[in-house]
Amino acid sequence: MLTDWQFIGLFLLVSPIFPAAPVILQALLGPKKPNPIKQSTYECGIETVGDTWIQFKVQYYIYALIFVVFDVEAVFLFPIAAAYDQLGLFAIGATALFIILLADGLAYAWSKGALEWI
Repeated sequence: MLTDWQFIGLFLLVSPIFPAAPVILQALLGPKKPNPIKQSTYECGIETVGDTWIQFKVQYYIYALIFVVFDVEAVFLFPIAAAYDQLGLFAIGATALFIILLADGLAYAWSKGALEWI
């Protein structure tokens, strides 16, 4: 009978097969008919007109990063909220520290003007 650690080791040995198998099978069995149209860059089906290298504001990326931070925060806080009555004092303190650190990051971004839409 396998122990818990043996199951984990077996999982780590077998798990790379699942993403690698379709890639390898497609490379071996898939059709290979390259032509210039298939090799060209695809841009949503529309031919590009003019200069395609334009600069986006960095602020868009900052908004996206701040959104991701608080989205991940919600993912981490939901299980804590669901099991709040079963948590010990250490877990509640760790959660409070987590929220304080996130609030500090929000205050820093706010003070630097990263949340101002220009």
